[in-house]
Amino acid sequence: MGVAEQADARGGARFVDVSDPELYRADAWQVPFRRLRQEEPVHFFETSLHGPYWAITKHADIMEIELNDAVFSSASEWGGIQIQDDGDIARRKNLIRMDRPEHTGHRRTVAPIVAPTNLANMTDLIRQRTEAVLDGLPRGETINWVDHVSIPLTTMMLATLFGFPFDEREKLTYWSDVGICDVNAPDAPVTSEDERRAVLADMAARFRELFDERAARAPSFDLISMLAHSDVTRNMDAETFMGTVMVLIIGGNDTTRNSMTGGVHALHDYPEQDRLLRSDPDLVRNMVSETIRWQTPLQHMRRTAREDIEFRGKTIRKGDKVVMWYISGNFDEEAFEDPDSFNIARPNARRHLSFGAGIHRCVGDRLAELQLRILWEEILKRGLRISVEGPPERIYSANIRAFRSLPVRITV
Repeated sequence: MGVAEQADARGGARFVDVSDPELYRADAWQVPFRRLRQEEPVHFFETSLHGPYWAITKHADIMEIELNDAVFSSASEWGGIQIQDDGDIARRKNLIRMDRPEHTGHRRTVAPIVAPTNLANMTDLIRQRTEAVLDGLPRGETINWVDHVSIPLTTMMLATLFGFPFDEREKLTYWSDVGICDVNAPDAPVTSEDERRAVLADMAARFRELFDERAARAPSFDLISMLAHSDVTRNMDAETFMGTVMVLIIGGNDTTRNSMTGGVHALHDYPEQDRLLRSDPDLVRNMVSETIRWQTPLQHMRRTAREDIEFRGKTIRKGDKVVMWYISGNFDEEAFEDPDSFNIARPNARRHLSFGAGIHRCVGDRLAELQLRILWEEILKRGLRISVEGPPERIYSANIRAFRSLPVRITV
C-alpha cells in the first residue's frame, strides 16, 4: 500500500495524497502537509484513495470552515464527518453527524456528564485509579505503556461515564477499536465491513439491554440513563442508537488514550522538556495542551458543501467533500512558532485544533484534559522515570492517530 501522489493543477509538481493511511502508520505525514501549506493550502485532489476531496491544511482556514456550519455540513445525509464515504459506518447518524437544530438537542442530552460540577465530583475517583495503575506497574522491565496504562485508565473512565458493568469494561475498548479501524490494515481487529457490522450489532444489543433497564427506573447520572430519559433521544431508531453509542465510546476513548501515550513518546524525543517539567511541575497543565496539539489524536474532520462558495480563491461546489486536516493545522508555521518542536511552555498551546471548534467542539474536552493532568501529576509525584525502549507501533488509519504499542521501562 504505497503513498499515492497526484499532479497539481499546473501539471508539474506532485502532491502526496494525504488521505493515505500508510502516511500515519509510517509517521511520514510532516513533509507532504508542509508542502501543501506552503504551495497550495486549499488543494483539490481529483483522485485519491477516498475519491475527490478538498484538503484544507492551514489553521485559520480550518477554523473558518469549522465556524461556518451553515455552509459546511456534518450531517450523515450530506456524507458525515470522515473522508471515507462508503459503508454504513459513514452514513450512521450520531450527534457529530448532525447539523443544527437536530444536533443541539442531542448535545444537550449528554453534556451534563462532563459539566464542571461533575468533573469536580469525578476528580478523586480518577486520581485513585491513576494511583493504583501507576503503583501496580512493574519496575525495571519492558512493558507496553498502551496496554498497562493508557487502555486501563480510559476504559475504566468509559465504564463510569456509561454506568457500564465494570467487569465487562474491556468490551468498550474492543468496540472502539473495531469502530475506528481500517479493515484493510493487516492487524485490524476485523477484516471486513460485514464483520465490523456484526460486532457493532452485538455492541448495540448489549447497550439496548442497559438502555431498557435504565428507562424502566428513575434517572441516574450516567450516559445511558441520560439517553433513555431524554425526550430527544429516548426514541432513537436502531441506526441512530448504534451511531450514538459508537461515537460516545470513541470520543471518550481515543483522544485521552493516545495522548497518554503521545506525551510519553514526546518527552522521550525531547528530553530537555522532560527535565523542564520535573523542575517545574506547574507546567503540567500547559504540557497537557501541548501534548494534545503534538499528538492530534483525531487527524481530520470532513464537511460537505451545501452550496457553491468561493474560498481562498477556489470555487468549492455544492456536494464537494471538504476535509479539514487538524494534524496539519496544528503544525502550521503561521499559527505556532517552531511547530515541529515539542514545547511544554508554548504560550498558545491551547490554540490547537484537536478538539475542533464551533458547535462540534469536543464535548468531553475538559474531561480529557483532567485525566491527562492527573496522570502526569501522579507520575511526577512518584518520581517515576519512563524510558522508551524501542520505536512505537502506530495504527494504519487516516482518521485516528493512535499507538498500538510503546515499549517502556519504569524506574524511580
